[in-house]
Amino acid sequence: MHVWQTEPSLKQWIIAYVISAIAAILLPIDPGERAMIVGGGLFVLAFECLNTAVERAIDYISLERHPLAKQAKDTASAAVALTSLAIGVVWLMALIGLYARG
Repeated sequence: MHVWQTEPSLKQWIIAYVISAIAAILLPIDPGERAMIVGGGLFVLAFECLNTAVERAIDYISLERHPLAKQAKDTASAAVALTSLAIGVVWLMALIGLYARG
């Protein structure tokens, strides 16, 4: 897979995902929270792949710097960041719930 071979950030997200998924499985959190963490982590990986696709498509069209190309690339990167932030919020809420129950 091209993205695996060319994007170190995907490998970093996979490592984070594996650690997160293992922690979600081992901690006594609700099944719904666990599902959101594990499933949401896959969304981060998917958005990282889409981010790479946007970058490659724009670079294919033109290597010239253009404000719209920068906006498209920045927006795709922001989608990855927002997705990862959402998973962070899910983790925070799960840990707060765990603490409140414990």
